[in-house]
Amino acid sequence: MIPDDAVERLMESAQSIGKSCDAAGLQQWEVFASQGYGHSLDIEAGRISMASGGGDGGFGIRVVEDGRYGYAHLVDINSADRAIQQALNIAKKSPSIKGFELPANQSSSKVGGMKDKAILDLSPEDLLEQGDEVLTRVSELDSRAVAVGGGIGIGAGAGAIVTSSGIEDGGVYTSHGVGIHVSIDEDEHLTSSYEGESSRALLKDLTSCVDKAVHWSQVTREKISGGNTEDCPVLMTTDGFSPLFSVVVPSAIKGERLARGESFWSGKMNELVLADHLSLVDDGLMEGGMSSGSRDGEGVPSRTQTIVDSGRLTGELWSTRDAAKMVAEGKASTAQSTGSASRGGHTSPPMCGCNDLILSSSAKTLSRDRLIEEMDEGYVIHSVMGAHTANPTSGDFSVTTSTILRVEAGEVIGALSQAGFSGNMAKALAGRVVLGDSSKRKGSYSTGSMHVPDVLLMDGMRINPA
Repeated sequence: MIPDDAVERLMESAQSIGKSCDAAGLQQWEVFASQGYGHSLDIEAGRISMASGGGDGGFGIRVVEDGRYGYAHLVDINSADRAIQQALNIAKKSPSIKGFELPANQSSSKVGGMKDKAILDLSPEDLLEQGDEVLTRVSELDSRAVAVGGGIGIGAGAGAIVTSSGIEDGGVYTSHGVGIHVSIDEDEHLTSSYEGESSRALLKDLTSCVDKAVHWSQVTREKISGGNTEDCPVLMTTDGFSPLFSVVVPSAIKGERLARGESFWSGKMNELVLADHLSLVDDGLMEGGMSSGSRDGEGVPSRTQTIVDSGRLTGELWSTRDAAKMVAEGKASTAQSTGSASRGGHTSPPMCGCNDLILSSSAKTLSRDRLIEEMDEGYVIHSVMGAHTANPTSGDFSVTTSTILRVEAGEVIGALSQAGFSGNMAKALAGRVVLGDSSKRKGSYSTGSMHVPDVLLMDGMRINPA
């Protein structure tokens, strides 16, 4: 699926562009190169609707002149001179940031689990067999259930970075993902659930997502009438919690936002910001981490950093440019890169973000059934709509959910058709919180990956049944 010499080709081309940067007399430059390949299939209305494959890639050039930076991207290295001039022209018109220089070369640690040969060996025909397996599992579990959407994909990519300061690094990574949207439409009553999973390694059990999607489509069919709006405990499953968490928390721990007073944790360094049994770690060196690696998006060695230790804020995330800018503006006395620069691809410059962000507890964790018993009365929420509207500055959110179960006397008694769900994530996580006993990797509305368990929030949550 990917040429054996993909990294070598990218490195050679990046070095060639670097020589053009030197020839243009640039003070500092950085060339980032990427090439991706993949196969995918789409599922629609209970069948495989389309299978496709292909690849894309290119080069990004960042130049820094007297603290001013410009960025341009290209696909054909024959147009390198033009792209370099574009980046330089942008830099000349940009404000100067005192002290801003591209990172120096430092040794880095190798991170394992980025590539799985089993994925590289998969063919489009193998992918079609996986699609048939998923569809068969849906019908086996419930004859009423239909896979109305989703898909399966495999991918492989190569990346390389070369800079004027001597950084030269590259590697290959793989991915395997599945998503399935299951609906049950019977007696003029429609229920549905979407589940997904992805990994650097070949997924061992594609049907686990199907099982969960069918389960939630089934359990939400037992409707009960909604009650009054109330403040009450809410148990959020991993799938329901991670979208809100990923909008609010990664933004709050960026050094620039903390320095500007734009985080609900601004001015609270070394103070309690979460329940005292909770910790938050950003692991850039996680083996097989979807957002980990030996270096960050601008070549700085990755690290494992504790952001919140036993409830106390102890760390923050910085990219090179953000750190220099906040010091130059006097908003931070000292700051330097924490290996937290991320890239969305070759078309955009690096930006500050998390890697693999992990929420954990030193207190006893419980199974979902035990969490429900602990809650006694309240609700279980498995998915939310509108998480992207949460306010990352205040932590406030107001979303809706159609995958919500009512709990009374420690038992689920039925599902609501729909409800509004609101609160403040920062305050809720600083109150009474109990975590589930298994953490799952989930995608993110922001950068990086979230590793969060089921979370029982006992304070400050409001449910407004439709």
